[in-house]
Amino acid sequence: MEFVYNLLAFLHFVGWAIVLGGYLVSLRSPGLYRGVFHGALAALVGGVGMVGVAEASGMWDDGGPDMAKIAVKLTFALVIAVLAFVAKRQGAKGDNGTGAVAPGVKHAIGALTLVNIVVAVFWN
Repeated sequence: MEFVYNLLAFLHFVGWAIVLGGYLVSLRSPGLYRGVFHGALAALVGGVGMVGVAEASGMWDDGGPDMAKIAVKLTFALVIAVLAFVAKRQGAKGDNGTGAVAPGVKHAIGALTLVNIVVAVFWN
């Protein structure tokens, strides 16, 4: 089960890297990189899978992470995924799928992603 957990952790990290990288790459353009939505979904699925595998296999019998932290991260991940979906829909209306996205939506994705990473690293 540890291999499955590590595989899901890898998926989770790559998903967040795609979201943050896609946001940073698109800062100078009015659109948003289309892979941000898929990265958010990968991170969300990877994170939920990690918690499920760890709980089911007893990896966290010694205490594990605080479930409040997991709930906060899940909430941020859901909001980011919804915002990324909204941005994807807005961008699809424009120039071959890369049309303009509302700046508030775009920057909320970047800011919430950074906050989610800060929560993951600094909340013990």
